Amino acid sequence: MSEKVLQYNKPSLQGSLTVPGDKSVSHRSVMFGAIASGTTTVEGFLLGEDCLSTIDCFQKLGVQIEVEGTNVTIHSPGMEGWQEPTEVLYTGNSGTTTRLMLGILAGSTVHSVMTGDASIGKRPMRRVIDPLRQMGAQITGRADGQYTPLAIQGTKLQAIDYKMPVASAQVKSAILLAGLRAEGTTIVREMDVSRDHTERMLRQFGAHVEVDNGVVSIEGGQALNGTHVSVPGDISSAAFFLVAGAICENSQLTLNNVGINPTRDGIIEVLQKMGATMTVTPNDDNQAEPTATIQIATSSLTGTVIEGDIIPRLIDEIPILALLATQAHGQTIIKDAEELKVKETDRITAVVTELKKLGAQIEATEDGMIIEGPTPLKGANLQTYGDHRIGMMGAVAALITDGAVTLDDAQCIAVSYPSFFEHIEAVK
Repeated sequence: MSEKVLQYNKPSLQGSLTVPGDKSVSHRSVMFGAIASGTTTVEGFLLGEDCLSTIDCFQKLGVQIEVEGTNVTIHSPGMEGWQEPTEVLYTGNSGTTTRLMLGILAGSTVHSVMTGDASIGKRPMRRVIDPLRQMGAQITGRADGQYTPLAIQGTKLQAIDYKMPVASAQVKSAILLAGLRAEGTTIVREMDVSRDHTERMLRQFGAHVEVDNGVVSIEGGQALNGTHVSVPGDISSAAFFLVAGAICENSQLTLNNVGINPTRDGIIEVLQKMGATMTVTPNDDNQAEPTATIQIATSSLTGTVIEGDIIPRLIDEIPILALLATQAHGQTIIKDAEELKVKETDRITAVVTELKKLGAQIEATEDGMIIEGPTPLKGANLQTYGDHRIGMMGAVAALITDGAVTLDDAQCIAVSYPSFFEHIEAVK
């Protein structure tokens, strides 16, 4: 673990940043490029540990992948040309890699074994494996497949019509990717629409996908063809600087090329609702994923209620929104966020525990938290739980605390934002 002491003495933040590429889009660009026949080129790829785990898994399947800076080139013969891996596929800390790979490998022609780090070993996999087994997938693992390691014997699959019990882009994507190789038309029905990067990218690679009022369907047997993918800046990474710009005195930040996919832009809606001084200028670049330039300045904020169908659109931003709420006037209530309990850690418990150490007035509820503000924060020793979002929340808090904040493990931030501390130094 890499302990880091942060003492910023309440700086004003000024300048312009381009945050790293979107993690969800980066993962999928490699996955789809490996499934497709031909060459796929990717620009703006996120060189975080999670996305590098995805590259490593496909290289072990015999796919040729070249990385030059943030440009990635994938040469693939298509799934029929994959080689059976001689090593275990190691997914590191990446839930996206683990769960989406299950859907991909289930309909492949190879046998493989997949595992991840200690955190992945605690995360529930049956939510993906159960619908895949309904399609005929042959997957075995610890606790009947609830936990890694998992063994997957690729086989022929049958389409299913599946109603999602919870909003999860990972589960939806795994089923759709299995559906690509299944006989018949696979249908996924969502009550709350989750992020739609998979649907957008399937079309980009030449597949026909129908989306109608939360119902997504894909016909099996479609082939994907290599293409070019431009990865937007990750709004989940941008969120930390949006909050920093709003709560640090005399600050004004500009964030370039931020992805504003409408299934991911809940953070923007909440900031606007709380009264943030912010402008969002969409870019006219005709990409599969819409982008914008976002300007944020020091803001007088008011507490709010964050609930319902907006939650899937900002689930990864809730830790930093909780910090934001400590500086808003009045009460902020976050609810309908039970999904936080099965992230890299139980994020409800982690956020409340660590913000309390800083002096925040915050209480956990069964499905979220209640925060009172505004509250001055003080330095403390914080635990990151090996969770990049908790680590970055603590680092942003250090910008406004009296006294130093010590993170017990700052290295975990490299999972999604390797240049995070460099970017703080660039604008403070």
